[in-house]
Amino acid sequence: MTESPPTDAATRPKRSLWRHPDFLKLWTAETISQFGTQITILALPLTAILVLKATPFEVGVLETFQFLPFVLVGLPAGVWVDRLRRRPVLIVGDLGRAVALGSIPIAYALGMLTLPHLYIAAFVTGVLTVFFDVAYQSYLPSLVETDQLVDGNSKLEVSRASAQVGGPGVGGGLIELVAAPVAILADSLSYLGSALFVLLIRRAEPPVEIPEGGHPKMRRQIVEGWRFVVGHPYLRWIAACTATSNLFGSMVQAVFLVYAVRVLGLSPGLIGVIFMAGGVGAIAGAFAAGRIGRILRLGWAIVAGIALANVAFLAVPLVTRGNAVPLLIGALALGGIGNVVYNVSQVSYRQAICPPRMQGRMNATMRFLVWGTLPVGAFVGGSLGTAIGLRPTLWVGAIGGMIAVLPALLTRVRTLDRIPEPEPFDEAVGLALASSAEGAIEPGQLPHRPAVEEPAGEPR
Repeated sequence: MTESPPTDAATRPKRSLWRHPDFLKLWTAETISQFGTQITILALPLTAILVLKATPFEVGVLETFQFLPFVLVGLPAGVWVDRLRRRPVLIVGDLGRAVALGSIPIAYALGMLTLPHLYIAAFVTGVLTVFFDVAYQSYLPSLVETDQLVDGNSKLEVSRASAQVGGPGVGGGLIELVAAPVAILADSLSYLGSALFVLLIRRAEPPVEIPEGGHPKMRRQIVEGWRFVVGHPYLRWIAACTATSNLFGSMVQAVFLVYAVRVLGLSPGLIGVIFMAGGVGAIAGAFAAGRIGRILRLGWAIVAGIALANVAFLAVPLVTRGNAVPLLIGALALGGIGNVVYNVSQVSYRQAICPPRMQGRMNATMRFLVWGTLPVGAFVGGSLGTAIGLRPTLWVGAIGGMIAVLPALLTRVRTLDRIPEPEPFDEAVGLALASSAEGAIEPGQLPHRPAVEEPAGEPR
């Protein structure tokens, strides 16, 4: 008697995501939104720099307001996303951001635009982005199979990378043509387009699981998500790696545009062209991420990605007016490759090992840990830019960013072999641990077994 051929996820033929209508709608929504976002990345700080004559400190404060919501509402957002269907959260997030950003060109046209208005619009957009991003990363696993996650994340990164190629060029041109505040209108409209395509998705989400007796208190669920990440032997180091990179990267970002405009004398259009190089690198990284993961194995792909992304920052303080364009193009292209390889590898790993009912809390906890350093870095960067100068601040951020490689390189993260299948999660055990701890987290105590145990000994 012969054995039947295996039919598990590793051996059955994969369905192409290009033939997956609901994934294509999500992909289209993300593509439209990302093109608009790339315009605002330039237009919002340039509105402060060129129109409102902001100082480096004030530009740093603007960056701080953009990312502060990830600290203030990041963890509760994960609980709410796990209690709600994810698609409506995405739609509301898109529509709300369209309104918040749309208020900027209206205020500018009426002669009423101020820095506090930019701060408020940035903060509101940030709050909505917290909910959108947590729901977005939690929604993908309900649309595609586990063995399609790397392919799905790669295609979504291609969208992001393509926007990074075309968006800054369009944004820089629009800023020179119609002024920075008016250019933000394009991003507002892109969120409306994104909401429309998400609305057209027809695949039903799995029903939200309501525990017997109703949902536990929010604090318990927050602690459960925290334990899942901080207690996990791989996720906690991936979080440390990303948080460190974001801390020093946001210091560079806080002063870079001020440096480009006032020290290097670059125009908005030329800045847009330079930013396009990062998109070209990101596209290359998105297409290569899967192959790099197979050649290097998952752990070393994570290490290589974060190292490459941060090495690129070292070139930025070396830039002068004479070599600005080629050196910045090379640095951003290199950083784009590293960022995408890193993100595709570690995000796919996170999505694969986490049970569906925990996706929102896991992603929110990760966002809280890794994006929580962004407002700190932006504020410090803006303050240092005013106190010690722009170029010294860039050196602090660039050198500090190299520390981000260590949590992945010196731990078991580097020995991860592949994207694993998810393991069951015991909700009762998790709640018991959360209740008994009263919020005190001890990383050694886990409400689940490690999802991967590589025999070779031994991470965003």
